[in-house]
Amino acid sequence: PMSNINNTFFKGVYKDVWRELIPAGLTEAEAEFIIDEAGLQADYSVADIFCGYGRHTLSLARKGVRVTAIDNSPEYIKEIQSISKEENLPVQPNSTDIISASLGEGHQAVICMGNSFSFFNRQDTEQLLKSIGKALAHQGKLIINSWMIAEIAIRHFKEKEWYEAGPFKCILDYTFLFNPDRIESEQTIIAPDGSIERIEGIDYIYSLDDLKVMLQAAGLKITGLFSTPRKRKFVLGDPRIYIVAEKII
Repeated sequence: PMSNINNTFFKGVYKDVWRELIPAGLTEAEAEFIIDEAGLQADYSVADIFCGYGRHTLSLARKGVRVTAIDNSPEYIKEIQSISKEENLPVQPNSTDIISASLGEGHQAVICMGNSFSFFNRQDTEQLLKSIGKALAHQGKLIINSWMIAEIAIRHFKEKEWYEAGPFKCILDYTFLFNPDRIESEQTIIAPDGSIERIEGIDYIYSLDDLKVMLQAAGLKITGLFSTPRKRKFVLGDPRIYIVAEKII
């Protein structure tokens, strides 16, 4: 497959920026949400795709859930490996490209958190969903957290934004393009020592209808749309979505 620009997104300083952006309380709330929605118990198995530095992986594993953690960042995976070893957690970390990765099978849940689901064009997304469908047990759940579905991205689109993440200052330039619908971004990150790094990314924009069709083709059906891990129902205007889909075949 063609190289994906998003593959290099977490190679440099953004790894540290991302960590600064996520409050610990959110990870805990999301882990509880995942356990509840997927009916997880100790010894059940989950695949955490785009697991990043393992915030959900470690949180679930500490509750006895067996987790296959997949990410294409070797640094993140090494970190998860060493924490899992230290705490003797049931985690199988795997540094690989997600589209060609084997996700295992018989999982009670596959989770894709933190907006990584929009990294792929339609063909790759369809392929990924089919391999998720195969990896899930009957009535297993796919849980996606995103802020780049059409119902959110169009409403909240800005051409320029800036924010601070701990000691980092970040300036974002966005362009909305069509056919396929996507948002191309350039982030300029200024580190505390004044050094500057620029990274580019693409988020492909799918509507909930698009997703429904792609999920159906993979044997999955949407069963819940929430705007918070506390299960507030998603409505237009909300800045985040948690999509829950169930394997029906």
